[in-house]
Amino acid sequence: MFIKGRKEAKNLRDTEREAEDKVSGFHSHALPLDMGDIIRDFDTPVTEAGLAAKTSLIVRVGMLDLGAGTGSFRVREMMHRIAFPLGVHVRSDVNLTDIEATCTDGKERMTEVVDLPTTGVNTERIWLLEHFADWFSVRCGLTSIYHHEPTLSTELVDTLGTHESEGSALRAVKTRRKRLAAKLPTGDYAKHFEHHQPDSLAHGMKPITVREAHARLDTIERRHPLYSPQFAGLASAVACASFVFLLGGGPIDMLGAFIGAGVGHYIRRLLLARHINQFFVTFVVVAIAALACVGTLRFFGIFYPSALEHDTAYIGATLFVIPGFPLVTGGLDIAKIDYPSGIQRLTYALSIILMATFAGWAVARIVMLNPQGFAPLGLNDWTNGLLRFAMAFGGVWGFSVMFNSPQRMALTAASIGAITDTLRLEIQDLFGVPPEAAAFVGAFIAGILASFWRSAVRRGWLPPHLGYPRICLTVPSIVIMVPGLYMYRAMFYLGQFNTLHALDWGFRAFMVILCLPVGLAMARVITDRSWRYDK
Repeated sequence: MFIKGRKEAKNLRDTEREAEDKVSGFHSHALPLDMGDIIRDFDTPVTEAGLAAKTSLIVRVGMLDLGAGTGSFRVREMMHRIAFPLGVHVRSDVNLTDIEATCTDGKERMTEVVDLPTTGVNTERIWLLEHFADWFSVRCGLTSIYHHEPTLSTELVDTLGTHESEGSALRAVKTRRKRLAAKLPTGDYAKHFEHHQPDSLAHGMKPITVREAHARLDTIERRHPLYSPQFAGLASAVACASFVFLLGGGPIDMLGAFIGAGVGHYIRRLLLARHINQFFVTFVVVAIAALACVGTLRFFGIFYPSALEHDTAYIGATLFVIPGFPLVTGGLDIAKIDYPSGIQRLTYALSIILMATFAGWAVARIVMLNPQGFAPLGLNDWTNGLLRFAMAFGGVWGFSVMFNSPQRMALTAASIGAITDTLRLEIQDLFGVPPEAAAFVGAFIAGILASFWRSAVRRGWLPPHLGYPRICLTVPSIVIMVPGLYMYRAMFYLGQFNTLHALDWGFRAFMVILCLPVGLAMARVITDRSWRYDK
């Protein structure tokens, strides 16, 4: 009996170790849940699983969305969309790199804490998680929420490369309706789910298991970047060269920025793939990009001496490190009265900017640069406007590729950015609108156009596969409006201890940066009821 008891205890420990190994793979930065409860429910229909298994799915989706660079308000929304079909209510605190979520089904309560090692941007993942949430809702017996045609999400997620569990079997519609109704809370707690509509349940759909849901999330999490470092470097080169033209630079300035930004972002991709500290990488690649730009101009200066006069071009070569996503999402989080997340994101963005501008200033001091701005190009209004439109399109496309956007998404964002950034610059020149007000107008129109695009897809005016999250369209389209030249000038003058000029350019940059998320937030309030009312 004693030997038999020891064997049973050993088998139990082995089972618990196996469960922990399987679950810790996708919760490697979490305070562990009850691993045994999760593993026992792996082949159970997700709506019938225990709270631990449900919580593991809800928090993992939030973790993936947060790691893709989106704001806390979207992470909470995504977690709720996963929790709703499961009859679970979520209360979460979301910051820059951590989530503390408490899930309850009215009977039990469970808390999980996730702490990510770093942050980044991956718009493809944000888009895929939107489809996953709709796929999950449909497979749990409800209708899709985000996309007009539920079959689009189910087909896309089902073909991500994973296989369904053979243990899943079809359930009769009547049985599933009863089961889901039984799982949804009743009484006082049911007010959290009062918008549930039983008549919207899907028919004849195979119930999803916990294993299947995690398998799909495995595929989303482990997807390789869409673009090679070489192609991403080319996109960075196009973006920064276009950025330089929009700032007033000419062909020589654009050439220097093209070479510097291409080399810099290529090396950045290689270093980040090795999980090297972001701030160290930012300093190194900005210095390399600036030196590559200056070296290019010095080389061409052998044949064209005028190339040596284009000192300001090195600033454009380093603009690929602008932290557009945390700047914008931080402002939007504050607009949603989520101050901890908003302040953390803005602090992170400021840290990246300071590291980048310090590296640029150091290079300028070493090679004795004195950037005084770009010389006028002397173009007529029509030519200048058309070139601005083309360069804004190329610039936004380049930033979208750097954010890992699929090509259709990148081209959509580029179209919005070409319209809004050209309008912003034209009203500055033709009507004397201050840069801060012009930035607000550009961001506001970008938000309106992104909302209109989404509505057009939902109404069937545009093909359903063109439905993209707003943030994946708006942030790339306005990141080219971030006043990188102002920020670098502020650091340059600060390094020379010219305090007045440093403060002047610093506050100019601050006002423009402030107006960008404000413009997006205003557009969202007008077009989205969930933003329009505090409830």
